Amino acid sequence: MPENPQKLSGNAIRDIFLNFFAERGHQILPSASVVSEDPTLLLTVAGMVPFKPIFLGQRTPEFNRATTSQKCIRTNDIENVGRTKRHHTFFEMLGNFSFGDYFKEQAIAWGWEISTKVFGLSPEKLVVSVFEEDDEAYNIWRDQIGVPEARIKRMGADDNFWTMAATGPCGPCSEIYYDFHPERGDENIDLEDDTRFIEFYNLVFMQYNRDAEGNLTPLQNKNIDTGMGLERMAQILQQVPNNYETDLIFPIIETAAKIAGIEYHKSDETTKVSLKVIGDHVRSVVQMIADEIRASNVGRGYVLRRLIRRVVRHGRLLGITSEFITQVAETAISLSESAYPNVRQREAAIKAELQREEANFLRTLDRGEKLLEEIIQEVKQQGKTSISGESAFTLYDTFGFPLELTQEIAAENQLTVDEAGFNAEMQKQVERAKAAHETIDLTVQGSLDKLAEHIQATEFIGYTQPAATANVEAILIDGIAQEEAEAGTEIQIVINQTPFYAESGGQIGDKGYISGDGVVVRVEDVKRESDFFIHFGRIERGTIRIGDSVTAQIDRACRRRAEANHTATHLLQAALKKLVDDSISQAGSLVSFDRLRFDFNCPRGLTAAEVEQVEAQVNTWIAEAHTANIEVLPIAEAKARGAVAMFGEKYGEEVRVIDFPSVSMELCGGTHVSNTAEIGIFKIISEAGVASGVRRIEAVSGPAILDYLNVRDKVVKDLSDRFKVKPEELPERIT
Repeated sequence: MPENPQKLSGNAIRDIFLNFFAERGHQILPSASVVSEDPTLLLTVAGMVPFKPIFLGQRTPEFNRATTSQKCIRTNDIENVGRTKRHHTFFEMLGNFSFGDYFKEQAIAWGWEISTKVFGLSPEKLVVSVFEEDDEAYNIWRDQIGVPEARIKRMGADDNFWTMAATGPCGPCSEIYYDFHPERGDENIDLEDDTRFIEFYNLVFMQYNRDAEGNLTPLQNKNIDTGMGLERMAQILQQVPNNYETDLIFPIIETAAKIAGIEYHKSDETTKVSLKVIGDHVRSVVQMIADEIRASNVGRGYVLRRLIRRVVRHGRLLGITSEFITQVAETAISLSESAYPNVRQREAAIKAELQREEANFLRTLDRGEKLLEEIIQEVKQQGKTSISGESAFTLYDTFGFPLELTQEIAAENQLTVDEAGFNAEMQKQVERAKAAHETIDLTVQGSLDKLAEHIQATEFIGYTQPAATANVEAILIDGIAQEEAEAGTEIQIVINQTPFYAESGGQIGDKGYISGDGVVVRVEDVKRESDFFIHFGRIERGTIRIGDSVTAQIDRACRRRAEANHTATHLLQAALKKLVDDSISQAGSLVSFDRLRFDFNCPRGLTAAEVEQVEAQVNTWIAEAHTANIEVLPIAEAKARGAVAMFGEKYGEEVRVIDFPSVSMELCGGTHVSNTAEIGIFKIISEAGVASGVRRIEAVSGPAILDYLNVRDKVVKDLSDRFKVKPEELPERIT
């Protein structure tokens, strides 16, 4: 066994981990979005989040074992980012999971094997912790693995007993720590000493159910949930002093340093903190926008906006006064595109959002910083140590200066901010607004959840009706409620009923128009937040007001394209199962107006012949004109009939079943053609790998094929003109 760890890249660590567990019967699944489907979470904060319904017994898993590299966002320790060795807002959690299959003994054995034999960590440099009452885990580590008792630490419930919530599945956990200084000996080991130890692997043994009285009863099916921090393992294996100097983050830091005209290793600690904050936060915002989060003043949109503003602020501290984030983002995209191709696919959207937010906030900084400097000087001259809540609120209300930024700049000047006073001023403003008019408070402290206090949930009627008469329930600009909005404004609208499909299940939202008396709003996208359909658009003309009666009309041509692509996706999965491997399962999808993308679990690439056969089978089913049977059924009945469910997808007690008899039957809430003949034709564009064990097919169908052929014809014509040959002579001429 090697005495020193292997020096591996972050990408290599990820691949090795996933392949290790794939070889041991685990299904490799792609990372879920950082936008959590769990309504109690704004963002995906841990590797187990996508599997929470399984752990809670709300859904039956398709696999007994799974392994993932999950993108995670956490901002609860945002003030520590850049100041400690290993706090981040974005990180990747490598995990192996067992759903009622193997348990404690096997999880510990594999955890030790991959750490020591695969990654080459010396056993003498590892320490493990167990829950103080978990004798079983203690004995496994000591007797089967051979860890000396001096390097097995019993810890209390706060450290080593994991709970999902106040009630429900829970259990002890065991953590593996790397010891940077084993020469200090095994006496009085303090695992809280982060100058010596780093916890890199957590094994959670879900073996109990906790009731409302706190009683623990053993679970019939015990589960395993593990998490290895990719950045932490990279620090260990690359032998660098902190996570930020690994190859996962440091190139981003170097890009920012180059723009600022400085060198990281020659900088003081204050400068290094700013560079680390930029390196960390840019990773986060790139992934968030790639997963289609938009900056706003509420919810996850506000998290995104806050992170972008912190990047701008720390850039200013480095002396960068012009726009720079998109340059740094390019490095972040390049670093992660091999693992997460959507960051490159969404490059234009990422850079546009960052540029817009940066430009807006630079103007805010220019105005607010001058006033804040004056306030700080006045406070210091008066011998005080705190900025008043009234002053902080003036900065927020008049200049859009976030409270968190005021607090951060105040701390740099050894001052605090009267947050209670700020909140009191905010409450006064809310009360003034309520006295002036009845509206919905969606300020920084508010959220879309507050809509439920004032209006009814949106009724979706779009399966059968392309248009509807509706009432305007809410108007928002950047997430803040308004009474009205004028032409030229980008807005979000909530109406009481809608024919617009909201983005879900891989299918993008409908386009169309909302129109009324003298007003026309072009709807570009629709998303669902809780029970409300948020229509994103731009007012083409007129003024729209709360209470207006409007007509909501989808773009039928776009809808038909989406329907064709969505049904074609179902036929594609059925063909893959029939012709390639019946065990193939969906790992993700995109159904757009112009194309479709289908990710599926498959250990190998398809041959050219298989691709042709799959394409031909789909076109055969299209030509056979199979009629769709669409039903809403109890989920148990749907599965009993053989309906295919997507692993990781959240389903209710009743599900919508799309059935093309003898061809395909899936659980799906999307829109579809009523007969396969409506698709017209189907063409596979590409088949390639996107992750270990995950393949991707991109295709077009229906009217979108004409667009595809026009592009192909133009390329062929341009090449023919360039080489002055006929199209059929091109292969010989080019070779």
